[in-house]
Amino acid sequence: MTTAQTGRAAPPGAPAGGGTAARLLAGRAHQLNEIGLLAAIIVLYLALGSSAEGFLSVHNQLGMLRDAATIGIAAWGVTLVIIAGEIDISIGPAVAFSSVLVAKGSAEWGLGVAGAIALTLVLGLAWGAVAGWLRAVFDVPSFITTLGVWSILGGLGLYLTDALPVTLPESGVFELLGGDLLGVPTAAVIMLVLFGVFAYVARYTPYGRSVYAIGGNAGAARLSGIDLTRVRVALFATTGLLSAITGVLLAARLGSGSGGAAAGLEFDVIAAVVIGGTALAGGRGGMLGTLLGVVFITVIGNGLVLLGVDSFLQNVVRGVIIVAAVLINVIVARRGRATTS
Repeated sequence: MTTAQTGRAAPPGAPAGGGTAARLLAGRAHQLNEIGLLAAIIVLYLALGSSAEGFLSVHNQLGMLRDAATIGIAAWGVTLVIIAGEIDISIGPAVAFSSVLVAKGSAEWGLGVAGAIALTLVLGLAWGAVAGWLRAVFDVPSFITTLGVWSILGGLGLYLTDALPVTLPESGVFELLGGDLLGVPTAAVIMLVLFGVFAYVARYTPYGRSVYAIGGNAGAARLSGIDLTRVRVALFATTGLLSAITGVLLAARLGSGSGGAAAGLEFDVIAAVVIGGTALAGGRGGMLGTLLGVVFITVIGNGLVLLGVDSFLQNVVRGVIIVAAVLINVIVARRGRATTS
């Protein structure tokens, strides 16, 4: 019987179907992936700590936490999307447009800070739900629907601002969101709280079990009574909301909203999720792996800057390291399955 038929959730890293033995093997492979990724992060810290001046300083570590939050908050939602066998490539423009909305709303549209934030979050939820509705009802591939959102929001963000930053008004709320909470970046605190929420949802709730079941075998999930339309709409509405939250936090951090902000963020988010062991084919993955993937991506980006690598080469170097990390994780996972079989 499949996971969808039994109603039990496959553990993070396990496929939705295929029997107990297959789930155990996949779960072990996922654990090996996480251990390998943690080891890679430790190696990076040792290497950069001895070669990049200031890498281990408190100031730099707090800065990395802020950078990690920009990737991580959206990554929690994208993890569930990919586990369900879908994809969302709209994250970057969605974050940028959200930063424009909150800046325009608070500085020019007379909504006030609270009204601007509320508008941004509601619209983020809405455009995500529309993308999910198109996927669920009309069976439009999620790559195409989110590509459309990517283009629309990217264009609107630049149109509304003439490609110029919009300065936020002075506000204690924005100072808090862009600053620290008990010495820790507020964005990082929000990221970790949301991580706990999504880790619980993915592992212990019927919704989380439905996501794994759909990613493992959508047909079987439908036959078992899972409402695919509802789950898919909820998935993309969630990523829209998380993108909006990230946009608000980014605007507060920078002091302005910009249609050109967060360029390429969607690639960092997807890379963090995949490096963390979530299968692009769906049905397998987990939040802990994504958290490690976010840390890995953040450390690489920070290290390249501190080492003075040419800005034009940073993406090249980062891309090579990411591909190498994924290959190593795949090899470790295969050896783990071979050892336990």
